[in-house]
Amino acid sequence: MTLLKYENHNNKWLLWLFVLIFIFSNNNFAQLKNKQKELEQKKKRIHEEIDNINDLLNETRLNKKSSIGTLLNIKVKLEKRQELINTIKAQINELNNQIQINEKQLLALKNNLDKLKADYSKMIVFASRNQDNYSKLMFVFAAQGFNQAYARLKYIQQYNQFRRKQANEIVTTQNSIGLKVEELKNQKHEKNLLLGGEQEEKQNLDNERKEQEGVIEQLQAKEKTLKHDLEKKKKEIIELQSAIKKLIAEEIKRRAEEAEKKAKEETLAKEKARKEEEKKNKKENHKNNQDKEKPAIADVKPDKKDNYFTPDVSESTEALSDEFINNRGKLPWPIVKGVICAPYGEYEHPAIKGFMMVNNGIDICAPKGSTVRAVFAGEVTGISVAPTGGKLIIIRHGEYYSVYSNLGDVQVKTGQKIAVKQPIGTALYNDDDGKTNINFQIWKGQKTLDPAAWLFGAR
Repeated sequence: MTLLKYENHNNKWLLWLFVLIFIFSNNNFAQLKNKQKELEQKKKRIHEEIDNINDLLNETRLNKKSSIGTLLNIKVKLEKRQELINTIKAQINELNNQIQINEKQLLALKNNLDKLKADYSKMIVFASRNQDNYSKLMFVFAAQGFNQAYARLKYIQQYNQFRRKQANEIVTTQNSIGLKVEELKNQKHEKNLLLGGEQEEKQNLDNERKEQEGVIEQLQAKEKTLKHDLEKKKKEIIELQSAIKKLIAEEIKRRAEEAEKKAKEETLAKEKARKEEEKKNKKENHKNNQDKEKPAIADVKPDKKDNYFTPDVSESTEALSDEFINNRGKLPWPIVKGVICAPYGEYEHPAIKGFMMVNNGIDICAPKGSTVRAVFAGEVTGISVAPTGGKLIIIRHGEYYSVYSNLGDVQVKTGQKIAVKQPIGTALYNDDDGKTNINFQIWKGQKTLDPAAWLFGAR
């Protein structure tokens, strides 16, 4: 009985240790699996973006005057290609972590199997020495009393059950080892595929850099003309920002005047209702005083607090802005198949070193004839011809505004309520640059925000 107790205690301790190792490892493994899934989705998205850029490049290459458009698209593709390589590297790192965890689990399984086999061997030796029924019977009848005999009988039963359990555990552990070995084999194969993909993408990156250098050399050969054109474009961009700011300021002023007018109308209406109530109460009091046959009834007026105008919550700027801001990083793109070809803020022109450009929004390049759509539900508050050419649309979302410029045609009108993803126009094709793009901006009052932080997947 001492041997069985010792083996039980020893095996329970090892079992708990093994379980703890597996729980900890499996939790980490599950997290790594989720991370690997996210990286795979990201890689798929980047591949789609690169395919879109290739489509744009095929368009710009057909236009002999499209050097700038080609350069912008190559620049974006280089960034996406590097992001893809970084994503593959991250996948390889995550896979290495998974392999390490599986190797630790495999080692633990093998150690546990060795221990189970050693324990089972001891039991087989012990059982072979006491295997005949006569020995077992004598072991029971040699007891000094009924209780001891019953305990010895239970011991024999438990020992037999324990042997069967050990045998089952050995089979189960052997099966787990087989599955773990197969899983490791698959992971190492996947790692080799990723390493091959990484090398391929690096080669693509080198080829695209060479193409970029060639286009830059062409543009730098006519740097003087290019600088002149860019200075003109910068001036047009400044004029565009002034026009947008003016339109938004006029809209804010108009809404403030409307709110003030509504407040006055409601105040007058409340004052009129109060006077009519007082007049009605005076008539009732006069009638009661004239009626001598009836007991006097006190004129009881309900307690009334001063009433001040409170705007309708559903129309308030704060309520609508809360709804808009809750969708930060989730808004749909204004063009379904587009890529950001110029960032928000100040950035260096890709062809002329040291020449800085300023952008109050982001430029989104897209295929010819691309439909432009609203990124959020709102109201069209402004439609105008942009100083940079094309048309611009401003849509209000509470105290936030989304601005779409460089549109060829417009499909909405001022004051129209717009649903999210509703088409509002078509992106304009610029023959000189050889590209189709829009400038997309987000304003909060009179302040510009980085639109890339609001569009899904742009960051």
